[in-house]
Formats: sequence, C-alpha cells, structure tokens
Amino acid sequence: MASRLEAQHLYKVFGRRPDEAVEKLRQGADRDELRAGGTTAAVIDASFTVDPGQIFVVMGLSGSGKSTLLRMLNGLLEPTAGQVRFDGEDLTALTDRELREVRSKKISMVFQHFALFPHRSVRDNAAYGLEVQGVPRAERARRADEALALCGLAGWEDSWPDELSGGMQQRVGLARALATDADLLLMDESFSALDPLIRRDMQDQLLQLQKTLKKTIVFITHDLNEAMRLGDRIAVMRDGRIVQNGTAEDILLRPEGDYVASFIQDVDRSRVLTAESVMDREVRGDEADCGCETATPHTPFTELCALSARLPHPVAVLDEHRELVGVVPRGRLIGFLADESDAADAPPVTCDAPRGKGGKDGKKEAARA
Repeated sequence: MASRLEAQHLYKVFGRRPDEAVEKLRQGADRDELRAGGTTAAVIDASFTVDPGQIFVVMGLSGSGKSTLLRMLNGLLEPTAGQVRFDGEDLTALTDRELREVRSKKISMVFQHFALFPHRSVRDNAAYGLEVQGVPRAERARRADEALALCGLAGWEDSWPDELSGGMQQRVGLARALATDADLLLMDESFSALDPLIRRDMQDQLLQLQKTLKKTIVFITHDLNEAMRLGDRIAVMRDGRIVQNGTAEDILLRPEGDYVASFIQDVDRSRVLTAESVMDREVRGDEADCGCETATPHTPFTELCALSARLPHPVAVLDEHRELVGVVPRGRLIGFLADESDAADAPPVTCDAPRGKGGKDGKKEAARA
C-alpha cells in the first residue's frame, strides 16, 4: 500500500542562518548549542509515513515541536530542510498559489480553539471552506448540513456559535473540515480545550466517523491516553525529534528509552492491550477443541480478563478463519496488569513447597500420616 503522506528528514529552524544550523544538527549539535547562538531548532530530522485511512498521532509535551511539525505538513510553515509528499506530490516544491489550492481542497485543519465566526450561523461556519472553494450556495449548504448531521448537530444548523457548548462548537469545526471532503485532516490539539467528559465524547465521535469515512488523519496531542486511544500509529516527540514511532502496543510494551518509559507509567494498560498483544503463540493446536468461549486477536484486554475468569483453562484466540493463533493463560494477564513490560518473556516460577508436598499443608499431611 502506497503511503498517502510522507515526511522526509524535516527540519525547522528559527533565527539567524538556519541552513548553517541544520548542517550543525546533522553533524551532531544539539538544541542547546544552537540556542546559545540565538537559533531555535523546533523540528529536527523528522521522518514518518501515514497510510490511507490511518490516524497518525504526534504526541509530546509543550515545546516538543509537534505543532510546528503539523504546520509544515500543509505548507503553513516552510521547512528549513526536508520534504513533505502528499499522494506522491512534493508539497515543498509548490508555489504559494498551488499550496492554497491544496489546502482548500485536499487538506483540512481542525484547530484547538474552534476558530468559528461569531457572526455566521452554524451552517455558514461549516460551509466556510466550501465558500472559499467557490462552491455554489445551495450545494455548500447541502454539504454543510450533511457534515453537521455526521457530527451529531442535525437541527442546530440555524443556531449561532454562542448558543452552543464547547463540545458542540468543536463539532462544528470538525464538520467544517469534513464538508470540504478533504483527503487529509490535520487536527492540532483539537480536543485539549474541552472538559474531560466532553473530550472523551469527541474522541468517540471521531472514532465512529472514521469507521465510515476512513479519512487520513494526523492528530496532535500532549495526552498519552488520548494518543493510545485514537492512534493507529504514534510518534513521540522530544526536543524537536521523534524518539519513537510505532503502534500503541509497541510504545506501551517496548518503550525506547527512559523518556518514553516515563510517559507510559500511568497509562491504563487495560484500555490499550488486546488478545494479540498478550497471547502465547506457541500452541499445540487442540486448545480450542473443547467448545468453550474463545477470543479474537482484537478482543480488548478487559473482555479477555472477564473471559479468562469464566474458563478453567487458558483462553483460545482464533483468527477470522477460526484458526487457532494463540492462547492466553491467566497468569499472563496478571503479569501484564502488573505493569511488567517483559511479562510475555518471563519464565514460569516454580514453587519450592507446593501444596501437599511440604510447607504448611505438607506438614499437616505428614502429621495426619
């Protein structure tokens, strides 16, 4: 499958002589050295690909460079070095006019602070991108209403932004991006300003929409739980660099370095892991012959725990062809819940004094004898 979006060795440097700064970075200089000379390296040698229909999350703390990186993807910021390719086209080689054309039709952006026009109705706000494209009024009203309905705002088309809650206003911003039918959505901390319950509701909304629309999305966040919940793949940034790029399970189970490991300490593993990530692949082949309940590779961890509690033996995991691909022993589940990233590889522990063969119970048996 060809990538829809590709970033190749992107750098963004602010300050004097940025090209010289890039060369120093390539030779091993760090951010602090450049900052001492009045230059700020916001993004350093960032490379990644995003496949069609994928949600790619860029996660990092404030100042890590994630928002700067996002703005290079649609040409709002020009890279100091590197390339951005969208559907094979080099966006960094386009003129300003060509870039505006791409942004108006192919790439939409959803901002953190809604960016709604207070003097326009909900419908007219949702239709704004279409108005910029020159779409006739009746057509843009129809498409805006369809996008609003997808975002759960049917019936609010004639309302004003100040009549809506924060979550509803963010839905209008999302509808505006969807109305243009853009191939790529860029979402810059789009849910960060929302209350926790509304934020989770918007995450649910996005995931539900994605099942139907299958958009390609780059989502920026500083919240690892949000990244884990939304991202098909996640890039973790620190000091302008991508320090790890992988699936949620990769990052949770195989963190690269102390920085990433410190991020995942407080993550609720049960919300991220699936049967595929915890199962034992060394199976005999007859574990599913008993007719008991089974799991699939995508069964969530919490459901897997409930299933394991009902069974007297390990849970069999079957693929879409009902072929056995793994088993999940109960001890393995406990190991992963205990935050042991290497639980899958841990050797079994042998009891020195099993019941009936020593220890308290063994002594009782000996006394009875």
